[in-house]
Amino acid sequence: MFELHHLAAQELWDWIRRGEVTALEVTDHYLDRIARLDPDLGAFVTVTAEAARDRADHLGQRVPTSRPLWGLPSGDKDLYDRAGVPTRNGTTSLPDRAAAADHPLVAALDAAGAVSLGKTASPEFGMSSSSETRFGTTRNPYDPTRAPGGSSSGAAVAVAAGLLPAAVGSDGGGSVRIPAAATGLVGLKPSRGRVPSMPGRSGVGGLSVAGPLTRNVADAGMLLDALVAPTGSPEPHPYALVTPEIGDGPFTAAAVRGEGRFVVGLLDGSPWDDTVDVVIDPAARAAVETAVRVLGEVGHGVEEVAMPRAPYADAFRVAWESSAARLPMVPGIDLSALTPLVAWLVARGKRLTGTQVLDAMTALDTFSAELIGAFDRFDAILTPTLALTPRPLGWYGDDPEEDFRRQCAYSPWTSMANVAGLPAITLPVGVTGDDHPDGGGLPMGVQLIGRPGGERVLLAIGAQLERRLRWQRRHPPQW
Repeated sequence: MFELHHLAAQELWDWIRRGEVTALEVTDHYLDRIARLDPDLGAFVTVTAEAARDRADHLGQRVPTSRPLWGLPSGDKDLYDRAGVPTRNGTTSLPDRAAAADHPLVAALDAAGAVSLGKTASPEFGMSSSSETRFGTTRNPYDPTRAPGGSSSGAAVAVAAGLLPAAVGSDGGGSVRIPAAATGLVGLKPSRGRVPSMPGRSGVGGLSVAGPLTRNVADAGMLLDALVAPTGSPEPHPYALVTPEIGDGPFTAAAVRGEGRFVVGLLDGSPWDDTVDVVIDPAARAAVETAVRVLGEVGHGVEEVAMPRAPYADAFRVAWESSAARLPMVPGIDLSALTPLVAWLVARGKRLTGTQVLDAMTALDTFSAELIGAFDRFDAILTPTLALTPRPLGWYGDDPEEDFRRQCAYSPWTSMANVAGLPAITLPVGVTGDDHPDGGGLPMGVQLIGRPGGERVLLAIGAQLERRLRWQRRHPPQW
């Protein structure tokens, strides 16, 4: 039987625009699904049903219907403030009080016409790819004994299970792509500077940017167009740096047309190989083999490329630790209530000297230059998104150093795109077979890393793969 959540985000937007359904009816449909299904999934930490219904019912009086996400339900990752709603940051270490003002990303989604249904779950301060927090556990809808990855864990689960038509997460080391890959979604990390409301210009290393989590490639283009669109605000934007336009037309058009023939590099190795034992599951290799086969069938050239051996792991670790070192300055924080991983990162970050941090940033700049140089002759670089199948709950353990090591071993190819500021997309090309030790039907994704500003190429290649593999037809049992 057809239900509204069966529509892709673009289709749903079109229905609303044509008057087939109202924004309030759509909001009610998704709120009902959240009420029925989310207690077993943990995608939301806060549901703002009353505010959502009020906004949807009066949306035409507040936002022009021409805005790119008009009437579409969304969620705010619970690291970013929405005025009047508590921002819990996945932690019990902060006072439970309502935020005073909107984060620029939240304001941008509002300006685009989206209707927030609440706050989606994230691990503590977004510093882990775990989905287990002091507020509860976010579960993978394909197998509730497994994690969806993080840190945009709640957003990914909500989209995969049909609790939202699409969502925007943030990605500082893979936090959009990891959960997208683990839950069978398309996840796009834009180039540094591409999204004005969260361009990756704050924080050590400029790692974190905002990006879409969707069930198909065209919806990812649609959300990216909405994120880069002018808001119409008379106030100057707090972030001014935006990457130059590369290519022509909207991102949605590139994602729908899926045109072009490209040269794709198949990456051998990862930047963590010298410090972490990276073991690639046969299902991850099979997903890459599927992508290579289809790329060849549609006329793309695929060549192997070696991972540059510039120092990386120690410098990235310093960047991550130095970001945590700022947490003791957050007003009202109770450091004794931090999870073991974040407490360990804070302690290590506080011991760093300014010289160590600067040396690490210099090393990451050198790595970035070598990476871009090694990839320069390719339109995109292909890797597994994750080395392993979606991890069992509790897999990271309680030892913080082992936790960090396992995160790097699980997703050894994601953080380098953040460091170099490159766009990257994960595509849900496959699932595990019934003969896999972890069971059948678990999503397995591949990652494409593009040139600076090269989101349109990634979307075009993704659309070509999607047409042949039809992953948008796969859904978890809650569907």
